[in-house]
Amino acid sequence: MSILKKLFGGTSIDFATLVKQGAMIIDVRSAAEFKGGHVKGAVNFPLPTLQANLSKIPKNKTIITCCASGMRSGSAKSLLKAAGYDVHNGGGWMSLKSKI
Repeated sequence: MSILKKLFGGTSIDFATLVKQGAMIIDVRSAAEFKGGHVKGAVNFPLPTLQANLSKIPKNKTIITCCASGMRSGSAKSLLKAAGYDVHNGGGWMSLKSKI
């Protein structure tokens, strides 16, 4: 198994189905990065503000995190998982966009 699969999960996730089922996409890049382009329907909570915005994230929805490369979204996934959310790391937003 590759190092990336070990870090980000080795199972294949059907992000398109998750979105169709109502998953919320959270982009954890900076506001400026988000303004430069993002997945349609994504909500922007920059990683440093994510903890403070947990009350705005419904616990009854599946969450998909994304960023530029998958590193910040991986950190966001860990934070959200520890807070009790059903969450998946979507990786880089451009890659996620092509999967949904």
